[in-house]
Amino acid sequence: MPDIVIILVMCFPMFLFTVYPGIKLGEYLDNKYNLGETKKRYIVVSATIFVTFCISAILFYA
Repeated sequence: MPDIVIILVMCFPMFLFTVYPGIKLGEYLDNKYNLGETKKRYIVVSATIFVTFCISAILFYA
C-alpha cells in the first residue's frame, strides 16, 4: 500500500515532463485520422496520465 502512495506522489512532478508528449501525440493522431476535438482531448489527457504513472513506477522500482 505505501508503494502506490509514493508512486502517486511522484506523479505530480512527472506531469511537467509528460504534458508536451501528450499534446504532440494528440496533434499527430488528429492530423492522421481527422479526430474530433473531444477525442483529441481524451487522447491527450489519457496519454498524459498513463505515461506519468509509468514513468513514476519505473523510477520508483529502478
